[in-house]
Amino acid sequence: MSILTSILSIIPSVANDSIATHRKEIFAQLSQMSLEQVFEKIVSSAVELILKVIIAFIIFFVGRWLIGRLHKIVCRILEKRKVELSLRTFLLSSINISLTLFLIVVIIGVLGIDTTSFVAVFASAGLAVGMALSGTLQNFAGGVMILLFKPYKVGDFIEAQGQSGTVKEIQIFNTILNTVDNKTIIIPNGGLSTGIINNYSKEGRRRVDWTFGIAYGDSYDQAKSILLSLLKNDNRVLNDPPIFIALHSLGDSSVNIVVRVWVKIEDFWGVYFDLNEKVYKAFASAGINIPFPQMDVHLFKGDTESL
Repeated sequence: MSILTSILSIIPSVANDSIATHRKEIFAQLSQMSLEQVFEKIVSSAVELILKVIIAFIIFFVGRWLIGRLHKIVCRILEKRKVELSLRTFLLSSINISLTLFLIVVIIGVLGIDTTSFVAVFASAGLAVGMALSGTLQNFAGGVMILLFKPYKVGDFIEAQGQSGTVKEIQIFNTILNTVDNKTIIIPNGGLSTGIINNYSKEGRRRVDWTFGIAYGDSYDQAKSILLSLLKNDNRVLNDPPIFIALHSLGDSSVNIVVRVWVKIEDFWGVYFDLNEKVYKAFASAGINIPFPQMDVHLFKGDTESL
């Protein structure tokens, strides 16, 4: 409020200085004229002033009409994009105020008053406010961009700025996440609007990946059959895209089998943990070993004697 008050207090003084300068120029010209020339000058100036006032009124009413039309167009666009009411009101008010100020400056120029001082005052004030609130304005602009373009919404599970969680609330300056261990993370919107965002909820489904290892002496076909049976009996696993099971790699101590399936977003962790448990039990029942890294140590007679 103090900045705005300072700006408004400067404007009348700027206008008075401009009018005073113009008045001095007129008196200087009149002092060098005859009475007849003075009368002609007054008449011509009056006619010129009347024309300027008429033009100013026309510009004012046409400008207000154009601002009103633009206000309605922008309002419809924001409603179609389902922009939140608070942001919509702020944007419309900002546009209306900015265009009205521009219209006033144009009208002042038409009336013959120098507008350079007005523009300088507004520019200086804008620069001062911008420098003082640079970080805050960046977060505000980021919030506006997020609310307009909707890279994520409330309820989405995202990963950004080194944090991950479910979007609990999108504020104009910050986004609030709720992590899987029930922590609240507050992230400034400035970084979110310019950084990379992984939105795991955007497409409505997510791929679950596993890698299971079996011993070299066990049957790969049997292990694959068990995995396929477990997945087909789980109603949460989607049929399209189809279940993918393949021999991924031959490791140092295990034959690694990769499994990939698609599930709904809300089923991701349930399917992931449930299959781990089911595979462990099914492999144990079938006699399929899940190996772990190990090292064989061979001792020779000469080595044992030295020990």
